[in-house]
Amino acid sequence: MSGRFVTFEGIDGAGKSTHLDWYVERLRSRGVDVVQTREPGGSPLAESLRELLLHREMSIDTELLLMFAARRDHLERLIRPALAAGQWVVCDRFIDSTYAYQGAGRGAAIQRIAWLEQWAHGDLQPARTYLFDLEPALAARRRAAARAPDRFETEDIAFFERVRAGYRARADADPSRFVVLDGGRAISEIRVILEQDIATIWNI
Repeated sequence: MSGRFVTFEGIDGAGKSTHLDWYVERLRSRGVDVVQTREPGGSPLAESLRELLLHREMSIDTELLLMFAARRDHLERLIRPALAAGQWVVCDRFIDSTYAYQGAGRGAAIQRIAWLEQWAHGDLQPARTYLFDLEPALAARRRAAARAPDRFETEDIAFFERVRAGYRARADADPSRFVVLDGGRAISEIRVILEQDIATIWNI
């Protein structure tokens, strides 16, 4: 079976991380060779840039450029080699997060993001993207109970409303790639949907 690129997306607290490990294990149980990774991060250099992005104050232009620098290294060091070797790559966040967070959330020009996207990874796009959708107020309550927040997670509800809208716009524009999941549903119900999608789209 050839390599596949799958991404998990959603605002912080929407539930994607709860299901990502499980999804990877379900693929492995079917004999799929899977590489699990994340953004920003996924390579030694990108992980160093992640620390800056999550914990240092910076302008939106600096944030955007660092995000793409991390992604470029991640692609060169891990994602493209794994896909070329026939492995599947399951990534916690990718390009849709940039459009949602830096674009819709922070106001970076969409045309600038699109140019950087083309420069950084050309036509490489996920084959499947699971978008966990949740009301930002509920997501905020989940985050408060989970861990110390990073600088994205401390943003106000209005910011996450914009990010959520950015994600939904991406999903609406590419419905064949996205599966939109209600992050407020029971874990067991969401996993039934994920299981069915694995069987349907990948025929495994």
